[in-house]
Amino acid sequence: MAQRAQWKGFIKFGEVTCAVGLYTAASTSDRITFNTINTATGNRVNRVFVDSDTQEAVPKEAQTKGFEIENGQYILIDPEEVAATIPESNKTLEVEAFIPCSDVDDVYFDKPYYLTPDRLGQDAFAALRDGMRKSKVAAIARTVLFRRLRTVLIRPHGNGLIATTLQYDYEVRSSKKAFEEVPKLKIEGEMLDLAKHIISTKKGEFDPAAFDDRYEDALAELVKAKVEGKALPKRKPVAVSKPNDLLAALRESAGLSKKGSEPKRAAANTNAGKDGGKPRRASTAKPRVSAASQRKAS
Repeated sequence: MAQRAQWKGFIKFGEVTCAVGLYTAASTSDRITFNTINTATGNRVNRVFVDSDTQEAVPKEAQTKGFEIENGQYILIDPEEVAATIPESNKTLEVEAFIPCSDVDDVYFDKPYYLTPDRLGQDAFAALRDGMRKSKVAAIARTVLFRRLRTVLIRPHGNGLIATTLQYDYEVRSSKKAFEEVPKLKIEGEMLDLAKHIISTKKGEFDPAAFDDRYEDALAELVKAKVEGKALPKRKPVAVSKPNDLLAALRESAGLSKKGSEPKRAAANTNAGKDGGKPRRASTAKPRVSAASQRKAS
């Protein structure tokens, strides 16, 4: 079954417009999830909203939105009043500027989406994609997405485009405050040389398939064991490194047993095969469990 577009509209640059679709690029829907169960009956538990004071259940028709102005005091806002604040949408991603890709700090990146052309707009779409790729730029566009006016960074990606929604400035916390207590240190001499050497021996390529989700794998093993009635998997003890000073640790990492020794030669990628090809990696396939054991909570 083909993936359904999260949003359909148009992209406009200059006087050129073409129809496009926005598709989710990353999803957590394949993660294992659990339902809350009543241990006495084995039945699934339903969520009920209760009054914080009377502890009585409040039906949906008696619920409304509220904004806390003081401790325990709220102003009531009708859902229709909230809906009236949603900006009007013309369903158009209008490009406001083309900028160098490096101009946007990654900290502003929110969610990525695949942007694909409609059948009738493929020529205009390809002109935009290839033009940006040749010029080595990204596009800044704005439109209403999912009830909010969003700023989107658009970049060429394969045969299509990637549209990444950006965080608002007020949502991104100041890095100055985060780093204000970090002391200003300047590493020089042997320490710097050793650090550079270690980095040079660890150079490789980013391969997302090589990184396994150990928590998800452990959950899958747990569910499989429970379904099959087997003993639960035991967690392996974590090896704790021996305490060491920084210089000694750097020397050991670089393959130096004593000061002045030559560093051991290390391959650029320790996982590379004998033929010099791409790194080999162990299978990360998860154990299969029955669909009934993985019912997702609604």
